[in-house]
Formats: sequence, structure tokens, C-alpha cells
Amino acid sequence: MKYLIYTIIFISFFDLFTQLPVMSTFAESIGASSFITGIAVGLYSFSNTFGNVISGIWTDKKGPYILLPLGLATTSLSLLSYGMINDSLTLLIIRFMHGLFAGLIVPAAFAYHSSIMLKEERGKGSAHSGAFVGIAAIVGPAFSGILASRTSVPFVFSVTAVLMLMLAIIAFFSLRKFTIIRMKQNRTKDKEAGMKHDLFQNPGVIKAFTGAFFLMFAQGVIAYLLPLHVETLGYDSKMSGILLSTFGIVAVLIFILPTNRIFDRVAPTYTLALGISLMGCSLFLLSMGTVSYILFLAMASYGIGFGFLFPSINALLIDSTNEQVRGKAYGYFYAFFSLGVVVGSSVLGWLQLSISHGFLVTGAILILFAVVVLFNKRSQQFSM
Repeated sequence: MKYLIYTIIFISFFDLFTQLPVMSTFAESIGASSFITGIAVGLYSFSNTFGNVISGIWTDKKGPYILLPLGLATTSLSLLSYGMINDSLTLLIIRFMHGLFAGLIVPAAFAYHSSIMLKEERGKGSAHSGAFVGIAAIVGPAFSGILASRTSVPFVFSVTAVLMLMLAIIAFFSLRKFTIIRMKQNRTKDKEAGMKHDLFQNPGVIKAFTGAFFLMFAQGVIAYLLPLHVETLGYDSKMSGILLSTFGIVAVLIFILPTNRIFDRVAPTYTLALGISLMGCSLFLLSMGTVSYILFLAMASYGIGFGFLFPSINALLIDSTNEQVRGKAYGYFYAFFSLGVVVGSSVLGWLQLSISHGFLVTGAILILFAVVVLFNKRSQQFSM
């Protein structure tokens, strides 16, 4: 079951990352204006937020068994629908539906994953799931960029759609019995434990949500500013791709190497603060970087920070919730992910900061968040 869930997590994020290199050019190819193209790119994340929240609520009520096959099947159909797009309105409708349906998958998958992990291995398990996200981030853009140049964007999405449909069938027949038994056991344990179910009054949950937001806020900034920074330094677009791959590879190494044991031995608040601080420092370094080796050093540092942050916020969420509300918690968690991407790229564009100032401001925000997390942790210790 664990490896099936890892595969579902991989294909869900693979779907996301295959869109990045090709969506803008696809929108332009059907005659969409630059304004419509921008809306089409952002609309996926916008509707994905609603899908995340719906998935979380439904997972707690009915269990992830229903959501996973349904989300995979409907996302598959939306991917196949790209072949029918020939005008801007159809593009926007399908983008909205694609984001909404895809949003059903991830919270249910991670809620299911948390239910089958041993508590003492929740950090290591979160690191392993993060590795599949990282691998998707490395493989997805390269796959779609190369295949789309030789065939077409709808064909690329159709390949992903077939894989998702196959997974939906496997999940439908594999997960049902296990899910029902597990949910009954966990509900009994949760009633005995008597944990609070108000997510937004739980300090650990709030840290996890905020960490998710700032993680993807930084990603939005990187996606927006890094290609521009590389271009101003006189490098070609390939350098941006290599730098992003560097970050992804380093993060995956943190996830899968024995370093992942730290997430079960050190309180997640401390690894969260370390990860977000490293990301902030790497953005400072990017703002000053004018030669290639500085850029690579900065992105490697960013990858280490990402590698520490992602498992930490997952472990915090698991530690701070029980099975009765974990689906809803993951729904909000990934809604904050989606919001972070949108806010990170759009706010800096709205502020019209220079590239170096954009990196500096974002780095300062991340380090300030790390200080607040640590200060809050110590305040809680002194009050006990």
C-alpha cells in the first residue's frame, strides 16, 4: 500500500510539473492573448485550492478510498480534454476543471500515507514522500519539454492521463478493504485520546500551514525571478533549467540519504527553522551572485533547505492532528501550498522590485519566519 501511495503522489506532482514548460506556449498556439495566457497559467493553482479543501473535508467524512480513484479518474479525463481546446474560453474552463480535480488527489494521498506510517517513523516517511515530489519536479519538466517539441502538448497530457487512469483502477480495487478497517481503528483511538479538532487554534498546525505557504511563496519567487536574473547575467535559458535541477537533485538526496533519520530524532520545529533559514540565506546569495559557481552554490543551499523544510512541516502536521481531522488538515495544508505559489510570483510583480531586491526581501521574510518559529517554541517551553 505504501508504494502505491508513493506512486500516486509522484504521478500527481508529475502532472503539475509537466505543465510548467509548455502551458504558456500552448495557450499562445491557440490564439490566446498574453492576458488570457497569464490567467490560464494561474487558474490551475486557483481552482486547485478549492479542490484541496474539498478533498480534505471529504476524506475525513468518507475516507481517502473514494477520493483517490475519483480524483485520478477525473483528472485523467480533464487531461484528455486538452485535445479538444481550440479557443480561449474552452482553455479556461478545462484549466479550472483540471486544477479542481487534481486538487482532490494530494490531500487524500498524504492523509492515507500518514495513517499507514509508524509514529516513530513519521519524519522519515515524510522525507520519502518528499523524494517522490522532488523526482517529479526533476523529471516532469524535462519529459514534457522534450516530448512536446517532438509531438504536441495534448499528446504529452494524454500520456499522463493514461498513467493516471491505470492508477485509478488499481487504487479502486486495492485500497477499499484496508481503508475501512483502518478508519474504524483510528476513530476509536482518536476518541480515547480526546485531541482537539480546531485546526486553527493548534500551534503545530498553524506552523505547518505557514511553513507550507512560505515554502511555495519562495518557489513562486524563484520561478519568477531566477530566469530573469540568469538572463541579465548573460546566460541562456538552459542555465535556469540546470540551476532548478540542481536544487531538485540536492533536495531529493536529503530526502533519501541517511540524513532523513534526523526528522525522527530532532523536533520538527528546529528542522523547520533550519530549512527555512537556509532557503532565506540562499536567496541572499542569489541576489549577489554574478558568476555561475555562486548561483550553483545558492541553489544547492536552497535544495538543502527545501529538503529539511518539507518533511518537517509534514511531521508537524501529523504530530498535531489525529485521523478524524487529518484529511481536512492536509486539505488546508495544500491549499496554502497553492496560495503560496500565486502570492510569491504575483506580489513581487505588483511591487515592481528589482531582481536583487526581490531576492533580498523574500530572503528576509523567510528568516524572519524562522525566528518567529523558534521564539514561539521557546515561549511554549518556558510556559510549561
